[in-house]
Amino acid sequence: MIGVNRSGLYYLPTPETEENLVIMKMIDEQYMLTPFYGSRRMTAWLNMQSGYFANRKRIQRLMRKMRLEAIYPKKNTSIPNKEHKVYPYLLRELAIKHPNHVWSTDITYIPMKQGFMYLVAIMDWFSRYVLSWEISNTLDTDFCIVALKRALKKAVPDIFNSDQGSQFTSDSHTSVLNEAGVKISMDGKGRAFDNIFIERLWRSLKYEDIYIKNYCDGYELLEGVSRYFKLHNNDKPHQSLGYKVPAEVYYARS
Repeated sequence: MIGVNRSGLYYLPTPETEENLVIMKMIDEQYMLTPFYGSRRMTAWLNMQSGYFANRKRIQRLMRKMRLEAIYPKKNTSIPNKEHKVYPYLLRELAIKHPNHVWSTDITYIPMKQGFMYLVAIMDWFSRYVLSWEISNTLDTDFCIVALKRALKKAVPDIFNSDQGSQFTSDSHTSVLNEAGVKISMDGKGRAFDNIFIERLWRSLKYEDIYIKNYCDGYELLEGVSRYFKLHNNDKPHQSLGYKVPAEVYYARS
């Protein structure tokens, strides 16, 4: 009613113990280095690094809360809501030739000094331009839909790619894409590298900003992420783009 997104009001720290928040931050930083670590290896690594015992059951729960799983071919990975339709992966061997050909989205865990948040972003694959993003302290679908609708006000892609998380397979999310006439593509189970460009974005964001700044709360995080994505889009040359910035490539050919 007052023009503020509901997810933008979610700035109270998510209730976890102080010790668990420390462990989650350690898990996040190590996962950026070794995304092939499952709960067994992560537990072993934590017990070598920390001065206390962390059991695997605890690490499994925290990694699920962070939406993290080891990246390697495997069976029986996390299963989306069985009532939701899962779409095939459309990007294999696809030559992406222009802006708005393919967009991708993902959610990542963001540690803060007090608590943590989740961040969703939508990126144009051809230009690496971040079209829209949103933060929330819950993994509901609403903040993903807010980001999607904001991006669709700028343009409409041919293909929209995501993982099989319940936020993206939900009827409320896919219906927005279907109504816009967008083809829906979803990564294979346990294949986070199917969405490689946005995975690289998360790595850059965290090592160049989040881990360095260690934001105190959601308000600081909101301002910091906004600054970072403006830098990414408008001032950060990419080697893969011929050392042009994403905005220059996106708006030159979109």
